[in-house]
Amino acid sequence: MAFNARMTHWAGRRVWLVGASSGIGRATAQALHAQGAQVIVSARDAAALEKFVSQHPGAQAAVLDVTDAPAVRRTAGVLLAQGPLDAVVYCAGHYRAMTADRPNLPDWLRHNQVNYLGAVHVLDAVLPGLLAQPVGRRGHISLMASVAGYRGLPNSLAYGPTKAALINLAETLYLDLHRHGVGVSLINPGFVETPLTAQNAFRMPALISPAQAAQAILNGWARGRFEIHFPKRFTFWMKMLRCLPYPVYFALTRRLKSS
Repeated sequence: MAFNARMTHWAGRRVWLVGASSGIGRATAQALHAQGAQVIVSARDAAALEKFVSQHPGAQAAVLDVTDAPAVRRTAGVLLAQGPLDAVVYCAGHYRAMTADRPNLPDWLRHNQVNYLGAVHVLDAVLPGLLAQPVGRRGHISLMASVAGYRGLPNSLAYGPTKAALINLAETLYLDLHRHGVGVSLINPGFVETPLTAQNAFRMPALISPAQAAQAILNGWARGRFEIHFPKRFTFWMKMLRCLPYPVYFALTRRLKSS
């Protein structure tokens, strides 16, 4: 079932990717550029953005800290003044493993500031502009969450709740914006080989490359999906975990944690 307009032809389309200096965001920007999209990449790392632009003619860089709401608003205003945005993809993320017996409040809050509030800042800045665009070209919003947001998981005290919040946010956005012609999709990756997952000391099942993740995202957009989750051989089991009653769920996750 297609929940959104199918996005298959990217030539000439303007896409703003926030959090595109590395990992899935950068790989998705590369894939879109290869299909003729005019990509605008944002992140805090100016050098990484400059390198991307130098390697991808026609791409545009907008250095941005998503925790700075006025700066996000200014940047969005500049980009919308240049022309319609056909897609806004929020990929910015922060991750550190954390447990309740060893909390780190500043880093705990940093997760919320980047993963959730950063997305809110971007949405607040772009939604009026998208809704003002002509009917039939009001664009599409994609939020990068994670299967870590499906249920509480070990070592995910700070990270998991922010991704759960993004899942809920995307669902609500879809309900609110579908009738206005703004597409909304939710991206829930499993383990992808990025600078964030490089911190993990455990074996990551079904680990895929950023390029594979980007292709899965483009495939999901082409099918008009609401939720785009990958790789299926891993996310299927995560979805099953989501359905388990608490006694089974807690027993299973304790066993996995101790193994």
